[in-house]
Amino acid sequence: MSAVMITRKVRKWEKLPGKNTFCCDGRVMMARQKGVFYLTLFLIIGTCSLFFAFECPYLAVHLSPAIPVFAALLFLFVMAMLLRTSFSDPGVLPRALPEEATFIEMEIEAANGNVPAGQRPPPRIRNVQINNQIVKLKYCYTCKIFRPPRASHCSICDNCVDRFDHHCPWVGNCVGKRNYRYFYLFTLSLSLLTIYIFTFDIVHVVMREYPVSHLSSPKEQTGFTVLEVLVCFFTLWSVVGLTGFHTYLISLNQTTNEDIKGSWSGKNRVQNPYSHKNIIKNCCEVLCGPTYPSLSSVALTASVSFQHAVLCLQKTTAPLIPNEHTPDDAKPSIAASAEKSPSPKEELPPASKLPPLASPETDAETSIAKDKTH
Repeated sequence: MSAVMITRKVRKWEKLPGKNTFCCDGRVMMARQKGVFYLTLFLIIGTCSLFFAFECPYLAVHLSPAIPVFAALLFLFVMAMLLRTSFSDPGVLPRALPEEATFIEMEIEAANGNVPAGQRPPPRIRNVQINNQIVKLKYCYTCKIFRPPRASHCSICDNCVDRFDHHCPWVGNCVGKRNYRYFYLFTLSLSLLTIYIFTFDIVHVVMREYPVSHLSSPKEQTGFTVLEVLVCFFTLWSVVGLTGFHTYLISLNQTTNEDIKGSWSGKNRVQNPYSHKNIIKNCCEVLCGPTYPSLSSVALTASVSFQHAVLCLQKTTAPLIPNEHTPDDAKPSIAASAEKSPSPKEELPPASKLPPLASPETDAETSIAKDKTH
């Protein structure tokens, strides 16, 4: 009997070991704690529904029909930015494969040498130069990688996020490199919507209390308006303040995580190497820069069975670049340990051909093709 070939696409989000939840075939990615996100939806939709039901009919007749139209467009834009921020990949970095973790552990041991018993080993840090300034790359013990610059590990989602800003429970997701611009547009548009509703609620109350024509009926349907005024009043300070804070960060090309830690304003007075010293250039880079592909959007083609795909993934290696700061006398030990590997077929390639550190794209299809040829 001829073997039946079964082709199945295995997406990377199915193997992501973090604490995120996925829906719609991996197109929707959120944190597991989504209670505050539902509260955000309730407040926005509830307040706007009361405004459209009680204020807009009166204001459209006595002032202008453009008032509800503009409010509806602004509401749709707010919801689009909220969902785009909440359901997108913030920039999750892939964890190291077992072969990568083994190689980097071997490299660190060779660089540090033998640590005497009872002494703490030196911190696992690599130095890179960005705009003539030394930036430290910290090692993540969970993901087994040296995090890229500006990346950090989120304890709630249990993932390393590129250009990590903060974890926002109001949107139910991390805010990072891939969704920061949508988060900022959400806060900015929500501030405008809150100010818009708050202003016309006050106008509606004034027109009801002090009618200027016989068509106006005083002191009617103002109970819900007062409720909306109270909700908007307390929401206005936090939302507008948050928008102003992130506008300040964008103008400096800085993240919330860096601002809280004082990375560029501490005692050393180290200048921000990512800033262009120009507000317009910083805003263009943060808000108009390229959108990088998502980790969960890449499909891996598996042949014969899912177990075969897992086997091929385990054979795929993406070793790490040797540390440039490794002493010369320690480098031969790395090569010697690599030659002593149990399988001669799995020898590491030369250092000049090694792929970048923690590459987010693992070429599993190439590995499968090689297995078929052999």
